[in-house]
Amino acid sequence: MPLVLQKQNEKEHDLEHAYCISYFKRPLGKFDPEQYAIFVKPVVIFNTVEQFWTVYSYLIRPSDVTQKIDFHVFKRGIQPVWEDKLNQKGGKWMVRLKKGLASRIWEDLILAMLGEQFMVGSEICGAVCSIRNQEDIISLWNRTANNEGVTNRIRDTMRRVLNLPPNTVLEYKKHGDCLKDQTSYRNTDKFVK
Repeated sequence: MPLVLQKQNEKEHDLEHAYCISYFKRPLGKFDPEQYAIFVKPVVIFNTVEQFWTVYSYLIRPSDVTQKIDFHVFKRGIQPVWEDKLNQKGGKWMVRLKKGLASRIWEDLILAMLGEQFMVGSEICGAVCSIRNQEDIISLWNRTANNEGVTNRIRDTMRRVLNLPPNTVLEYKKHGDCLKDQTSYRNTDKFVK
């Protein structure tokens, strides 16, 4: 069970939503992707700006991690898995990063999400930072993959708030396609500005 932070005083600044920080570390040996949810470890739930910064100041930064791991920041009540009822019809925007860049991009993405910079209402579900051997992958999950206007707005806002160079490739994949091919980061639709 995650630690649920309580508001300490009325001067704290409420976020629009409560969020849960969790992580996934692949178990040793053979791993079935359908068991991903079993290995997601919720750490803390926060709902104010001050709580976020208190927790965030103690978290290890993605660029300092040397093993495969996924970090999640999702709205409370939404699991960071394709099968969650609020994710099933959605998808995710992804940016592949050279090693060493993930910490800044991850922080910028989280702050934009917490600050409701995407202007798409309840469409945003959460964000993931996947640390891999050759690259790191940042992704932002949304509820409705078939709403092209919303997904394009998320893509364009993501490009802007992350200050990505114009030639940066953003990739999109529907969670339904992830379920079919059992992969998160292969067979994606690629977009360059």
